Order: sequence, then structure tokens, then C-alpha cells
Amino acid sequence: MIPHIHSRTFGSGLRPALAIHCTLAHSGAWRGVGTVLGDRLTLHAFDLPNHGKSGDWDGQGILHDTATAMARAVMEDIGPDPIDIIGHSFGATVALRLAIESPERVRSVAMFEPVFFAPAIADDPGFADRYAADTADFDAALAAGDDEEAARAFNRAWGDGPPWADIPAATRQYMIDRIQFVRHSTPMVLHDSPGLLAPGQFDRAAMPALLIAGATAHWAAEVNGAIARRLPNVQSQTLDGVGHMGPITHPETVAHAWVAFMDRVDGRRNITAD
Repeated sequence: MIPHIHSRTFGSGLRPALAIHCTLAHSGAWRGVGTVLGDRLTLHAFDLPNHGKSGDWDGQGILHDTATAMARAVMEDIGPDPIDIIGHSFGATVALRLAIESPERVRSVAMFEPVFFAPAIADDPGFADRYAADTADFDAALAAGDDEEAARAFNRAWGDGPPWADIPAATRQYMIDRIQFVRHSTPMVLHDSPGLLAPGQFDRAAMPALLIAGATAHWAAEVNGAIARRLPNVQSQTLDGVGHMGPITHPETVAHAWVAFMDRVDGRRNITAD
């Protein structure tokens, strides 16, 4: 069963787009990008399960399936025409899945550092060992039932902002309360539960795709590279001075990269039409 979906919009442009946030954030994370592109797009953002004001995953089946079903429901509410999608981190894995499984609904897809590690592991089994070593403190805290320490370790690995102690107490608690979401994400991000790596699946996503990485981000080059090698119509871009939390910390930079990509897509379509 799909939980209650809370969504909001940013901007008032004629072109609709769907935005999917990262783990431990909420739909408001897209406010900065939406403000920059407000006259170009109407950005529809929703809260993932267990996040923001959306309902909780019921623990049945696979979490990523529920998140993807929620995204599809929001797309249905937007309308029947293909739309542009942007996703960040976990949200970018949902965007990629939509592009592969429902290509007729996706006009273009932009992904900021999707945490779909399975392709990188398939290309280089040693990646799994390096990832496990880098996240050993997080895994140990989860195994010990110490959600606060796990959230601290997760923020240390992925956050680009202030140290844990400088984060407001309410925000820290929000992260602690949702840290198990990371554990429940592993069937998709590490093991490819939907089978996207099966032969021919990536070929379905023939729409224009953009993979964005922050130059200071860990793991992004390997993971984005593994995904890019499989997509048939992809552009890749690395943003200087930006880390994994780029859509939140550098919304103007990310927004300009995304809109430049859409302009290139539109330009090619106009040339083809002429």
C-alpha cells in the first residue's frame, strides 16, 4: 500500500518537472533549485516515505518499490504528458528507475549522484570492499542499535555542511529518527532488487539523461561512470567546489547545470524538427 504522499510545488513556469530528494531530507530541499528556475518550471516535489509529511513505509516488500510507486502517483497527478525529472542521491535512484521502467512518461532525466552502487560493483568487485571499509563505522553503529551514532557517521560520510554538533538539535533528531531508511535502501542500491542491470533494461531509457557529480564528492566518479556506461543517451558533468549535497548547498550551480542541459535537449529537438 502506498502511504500518504505530501507534495509541494516551487515556481510557476509552464513546464512541469518532478523532483525527488535525498535520504534524510524532505521536499523542501528543492526550494533553492525551484526558486532559481521559478519562471521556467513548476517543480513538483514530494516527501519520500518516512520523510517530511508523507506517511511511513509499512515494512512490507521493498522500500524502493514503495518510493517509486509514490513518484509514479505524483506523476499521474501532474498529467499524462512526459515530464522532466531530477533526483538527488536516493531520489536519483528513483529517477533512474522511472526512466528505465516508464520511459514513455519521462521527457528527460537529471541525476545528481545517484547512490546506485550495484553497477559500480558489477564493473569492479573491489568497489564493494572499498565502500564497506569506508562505511564500517556506520554499519557498526547500526548493528549496535545506536541510531544516533549511525546518523553522525552518515552525516560525516555524506554531509557537506556543518559538523554534527553544530547542526540544530531538531534537525539532528530528524536524521536519527530516519536513519534506518538507509539500511532498508540496500536491496536496491547494493543488490539491484528491481533488476535494472538485466540485459536490455538500460537501453529502455533512451531519453536525454544528465549525470551530475560534485568534484569534492566521494564515490561519485565511479558510480556515475558505471551508470553512464549503460545509458544510451547520456551527458555527464562535474561541478567544481560542490559536494554530495550540491542541490541543497549550491542550488544555483545545480539549477544552471540542469537548465543548460534542458536547453541543449530542446535545441536538438528543434533542429530535428526543422
